[in-house]
Amino acid sequence: MSALITPAELAASPEASVLDVRWRLGGPPGVELYREGHLAGAVFCDVDADLAAPPGAAGRHPLPDAAGFQRAMRALGVCDGRMVVVYDDAGSTTAARAWWALRYFGHRSVRVLDGGLAAWAEAGLPLTQDEPEIRPGDFTARPGGMPTLTADEAAALATEGVLLDARAAERYRGEVEPVDPVAGHVPGAVSAPTTDNVGPGGRFLAPAALRERFAALGVEEGVAVGAYCGSGVTAAHEVLALELAGLPAALYVGSWSNWVADPSRPVATG
Repeated sequence: MSALITPAELAASPEASVLDVRWRLGGPPGVELYREGHLAGAVFCDVDADLAAPPGAAGRHPLPDAAGFQRAMRALGVCDGRMVVVYDDAGSTTAARAWWALRYFGHRSVRVLDGGLAAWAEAGLPLTQDEPEIRPGDFTARPGGMPTLTADEAAALATEGVLLDARAAERYRGEVEPVDPVAGHVPGAVSAPTTDNVGPGGRFLAPAALRERFAALGVEEGVAVGAYCGSGVTAAHEVLALELAGLPAALYVGSWSNWVADPSRPVATG
C-alpha cells in the first residue's frame, strides 16, 4: 500500500480516521486554522502536544513515550484496525511527522493526503467548520516500527553513510538560524531541503524522480541513510520521500535542536 492517498481515494474511504496536522513554526496555532475549515470528520492533531514530548535537551520535539502517544492517539479516535489519513497545508511537511510517529509506534495503515488541503480544494471537495464527536480509539502503541538515530549515530552516519539535512539551504550553511541558538550543520551532513521533494502544487515527485534526486546526493541501495532537520518534524518528510523512492531511512528525532544542546558537539558551516 502506498504511503500516499489522493483526494478521490480519501473521499471514497469514509471509514478512515482523518487527522488535521496543520502547524506553524512560531504560530499561529494550527487549531485556529482547523476551526476555519477542515475535511469533514477530521480531528485536529497538535504537533507539539500529541506528536512530541515537552522540549528540552532531547530537542524541541522529542519523541513521546509510548504511554503518552497511545493516550493522545486514543483521544483523537485512532484505532488499530482503521486506516489513518493525515494532512496539512504545507506540502505534507508536518503531516509527515504524524505519519512517521504512527508508523514508529506500530500502526500498520497510515497514509498522507498528497497535496494536502490544497489538493482537496482543487478536486472540488468540501470543507466544514463542524467538529466531529470523537469516539475514543483503541490504538496500542508498540515502539520501534521505524529506525531512529541518536546524536552519536547521526555523527557516525555522516561519515559512514549519508546523513541528509532537510532544512533550508541557508540554515544548513549557517547563514541564518531563526530558532536554535547555534547556526550550522552536523559535520559531513549533506544539504537536502525537504521542499525539493514536492512539486509546485505540494504533491510528492514521482518515485523515479525522487530516486534521481537522492542518487545525486549519494543515496542509493545498500547505503545507510538518515535525515534530520531543526527538531525532527520536516525530516520525517524526508524519510517519507525516501520511502516513496524505495530507500529506507532512519530519523534523527532530536535533530539540530538536540545536537546543539551539547556544546561539545562540533558544528560545520558553509
